[in-house]
Amino acid sequence: MRILAIGDRADCRLLIRKHAEIEWPEALVVEHDLGADPVLDSEYSAAGFDAVVLIGEARSPALESLAVNFASRPDFAPVLLVMLDDAPAPEHPAVPGLARLYGRRLDRERFVRMLEDAAREQRARLAMNRSRPDYERRYRFGTVMIRGHRCIRQIGSGGMCKIFLAESERAGTLVVLKVFSQVPDVSERLVNFDRFLQEYEIVAQLHHRNIVQIYDLGVADDHAYIAMEHFPAGDLRQRMKAPVSVAAAVDYLRQIAGALDAIHSVGVLHRDLKPANVMLRTDGSLCLIDFGLAKASELDAELTGTREIFGTPYYMSPEQGHAEDIDARSDLYSLGVVFYEMLAGRKPFTGSTAMEVIYKHKRAEPPPLPARAAPFAPVVARLLAKAPQDRYQSARELLAALGSLPVPA
Repeated sequence: MRILAIGDRADCRLLIRKHAEIEWPEALVVEHDLGADPVLDSEYSAAGFDAVVLIGEARSPALESLAVNFASRPDFAPVLLVMLDDAPAPEHPAVPGLARLYGRRLDRERFVRMLEDAAREQRARLAMNRSRPDYERRYRFGTVMIRGHRCIRQIGSGGMCKIFLAESERAGTLVVLKVFSQVPDVSERLVNFDRFLQEYEIVAQLHHRNIVQIYDLGVADDHAYIAMEHFPAGDLRQRMKAPVSVAAAVDYLRQIAGALDAIHSVGVLHRDLKPANVMLRTDGSLCLIDFGLAKASELDAELTGTREIFGTPYYMSPEQGHAEDIDARSDLYSLGVVFYEMLAGRKPFTGSTAMEVIYKHKRAEPPPLPARAAPFAPVVARLLAKAPQDRYQSARELLAALGSLPVPA
């Protein structure tokens, strides 16, 4: 039994979980907090669940309206509305795909029967859908068919990937699906393909709250794909379009440094740290993504070739911009650029060409920070030191230094 429990109270959602797990010890119950979690996408169908349970403590027009909305969506899982209150008089009109259960105490026997009915209905619906002529279309990502992931829409593309918003039937949630654009030829080692697979291999080793969660890696129609966490709150680049307080900037700095410490501890460099690769969750936490340019320190240099530059010039360390050897301190320089930009509201170095920006990273000094950020000027100066030996030598050292500074108001 797979259940999505939706409500704005944790104790109500827990009630659903406990009753389900008593009846089905192996039940999977995923909770969705209406007050905190992102609004479910209008294309979301909950196809990976046997039932969607909405629960409230009292009769709620908003919850009733949401339940009717879900039930009216094509292919949405059966919906059960549980109201811990007496039934209204007159009762609401019947809605196909929506069952209602009222009572100041949850009638467990009725609740279990209704879930069993929902599960049977869902199995029959899925079997019917598989016989429809357009069934396979929903699992097509461009020219690639990926079973178990329903395509919602394409949200981006890069040199080696197309990026889609998808619904994972196994995870029961929206995911970002990165689909490799080239079909790898087994007779020829494709550098981009190696980098793509390396992204998964790197992140799969790490379990850190500030590093993107990977759900799945697979190959379909000779195309590799990665299913990863979806961030409806956007990225740090979007957040920085509005002023960032010193307190928020320092908090973001700590979180990103924590992610870098985890990455560097397994011998991995990110090499493309920039605001667009730092995502926001709705709870305010940050998450580091896009390891497509990352490179495990112990691997051969053949993945990047000889003296080949990868990354974004605005955030490149001097040594990376000049194709010199890099280490963890290069990522810390990039973090320093991001921190400076959050504090000052502008990048430290700009130019009309990429080479001009790269030159300034090597030779120029950044403009002074605004007065409000003065207590953190020494941190920025050390992060942006031209010579790696003059920077913090590790993310852990940076975190320790931040611990000794006063907490900004």
